[in-house]
Amino acid sequence: MIHPSSRGLTEPFHVMEVVKAAAARQVSHGDAILLCVGQPGTPAPAPVRAAAAAAVTGEVLGYTVATGIPELRWSIATEYALRYGVPVDADEVLVTTGSSAGFQLVVLAAFEAGDAVAITRPGYPAYRNTLLSLGCRVVDLDVGPQTRYQPTVAMLEALPEAPAGLVLASPSNPTGTIIDARELAEVARWCEAHDCLLISDEIYHGISYGRTCASAREFGAGSVVLGSVSKYHSMTGWRLGWLLLPEPLRRPAELLQGNLAICAPAVSQAAALAAFSVEAREELDGHVARYARNRELLLRRLPELGITSFAPPDGAFYAWCDVSHLTDDSRRWCAEVLDATGVALAPGIDFDTAHGNRMMRLSFCGDTGELDEALDRLVVHIAR
Repeated sequence: MIHPSSRGLTEPFHVMEVVKAAAARQVSHGDAILLCVGQPGTPAPAPVRAAAAAAVTGEVLGYTVATGIPELRWSIATEYALRYGVPVDADEVLVTTGSSAGFQLVVLAAFEAGDAVAITRPGYPAYRNTLLSLGCRVVDLDVGPQTRYQPTVAMLEALPEAPAGLVLASPSNPTGTIIDARELAEVARWCEAHDCLLISDEIYHGISYGRTCASAREFGAGSVVLGSVSKYHSMTGWRLGWLLLPEPLRRPAELLQGNLAICAPAVSQAAALAAFSVEAREELDGHVARYARNRELLLRRLPELGITSFAPPDGAFYAWCDVSHLTDDSRRWCAEVLDATGVALAPGIDFDTAHGNRMMRLSFCGDTGELDEALDRLVVHIAR
């Protein structure tokens, strides 16, 4: 008899279950509006699509070296010099199959089974589930509005022992909050002093509203930085990310990449070279301007739903909302809302295992008219 391993019994990523239900709703009613996924509703920039077409017709697109094509690694390294003013060598860059695969490589390369890794709660659920599946112990840092939903040195000092690693995301998913540069520097120094590997999730950099995103790379080369073309570059399905790795982890991560994936998709690597062009940036900044308009619309209209408590969305494109006046079971409530209105929302239990039953995440990266329509439907539904 076949028995699945304990690693295969990981918790579901509930958002994906909502997406599946929303797809069924679209087939049956044709009225689904997805506010549940963190996926831009726009295609990759025109220069990226042109580069992909040229690569498909003119290149072999076979395996690349495990670390990624040199030109792309150089482009990514150069981006850090331009955006943050810090020198990064192309040898520090490992191109991965999305930041998710990059995170798996880091966990495998840096931690032993049983090592403790601290994460924020609320936080991105796949990080928790990946750590548990790969044998790590998860240490929750219960963050809230008093620290802008970001970890602090005081929280780390309060732990009974220093963890082997800390995962920090800024802008955060699901809250959208950005850690202050001074606080990030303090956390980075604490991690270095306590032999704790800081893993800085920076995949939403480029999408912010008046606050500056600092990179952990500004405060030394001892941290791991996760990057991706998925969010700002509007290339989720292209599955291309990268790691900035401290020297001791570069060779182990390269060897793991060669065994587990061989390399990131060749066509995505070729196309991503154009993602860092001036022409692409102009198009992408136009998307960010739309996200900003959507954010203003959302902040203006959320009180119509009785929602007055939510995390300040400094960046990314999420609102983390307290719906305790409407439910104490966010999973059931989101399912009921989808059934009644066709609007798909993400239940808070995905992101907060302790308090997520009264929270929900709303994504505002889609079309402004659709967002307004969804809010209209929600207003009518809640008023019933």
